[in-house]
Amino acid sequence: MSGRTSRYFTLRGREIHVSQWGEPDRPALVMWHGLARTGRDFDTIAGVLCRDYFILAPDTLGRGLSQWATEPEHEYRLDNFGAMAGELLDQLGIGTCRWIGTSMGGAIGMHLAGGPLRGRISHLVINDIGPELPAAAVERIRTYAGNPPVFATVSELEAWLRTVYAPFGLLTDSEWRVMADSSARRTDAGQVTVHYDPRIVAQFAAKNDVGDQWASYDAITARTLLLRGAQSDLLSDDLAGRMQARGPRPARLDITGVGHAPALNSAEQIDSIRDFLL
Repeated sequence: MSGRTSRYFTLRGREIHVSQWGEPDRPALVMWHGLARTGRDFDTIAGVLCRDYFILAPDTLGRGLSQWATEPEHEYRLDNFGAMAGELLDQLGIGTCRWIGTSMGGAIGMHLAGGPLRGRISHLVINDIGPELPAAAVERIRTYAGNPPVFATVSELEAWLRTVYAPFGLLTDSEWRVMADSSARRTDAGQVTVHYDPRIVAQFAAKNDVGDQWASYDAITARTLLLRGAQSDLLSDDLAGRMQARGPRPARLDITGVGHAPALNSAEQIDSIRDFLL
């Protein structure tokens, strides 16, 4: 199984869509996306790493093809997402795994590697997020994620995505089109909007959630790699330095010409991650 396949799992009573790559007898590798994105963001890197790993890239509850929450203030939380991840591994009979998490996916990884899945996550890649979040960056994300736009066409949506996610770095036209295809849904009026539940921003109001992860971070025993977009407004150079000095004391790679968050689609980024996961 070299290409991507779609599967649906019932996790904590919700139907969750998972993009799956590679053969199940290979070491497991979970790839978890950012706040307002989907598992399809990992198509490029998964297409390379599936030669060596069994890759699972879920659409988080409320995103992509996954079900939406009925109680967003309780369900759109790291602990709930983490519990879903644990159930996914258990249903597939996976004991240990490697984890690549972009932004929110990195926060989920920290929560799990330092808590419920401590000892089961052997390698952790944290992509451009820290145990605390700067208020200005959070407000930027809340502004665009909490007020999704509406367009007449998918082409207009793609143009908007190219602007909003320009900090991801260089993407090919094909990668932008995949993002547009996997980010679009039709409204009842036949217009085009983004794939996710606007109520996902309720997570920022939850206590002991994203932005309050130092206790989990300091408890991580997994081998850890910290990726940072050199122009990131979410993970500063100072915060990355503090992360290097404590907890799992991660190796660090800053990606030049990129903001929040590196798309993990360039040869430099993929090769560095592949070497680390070995």
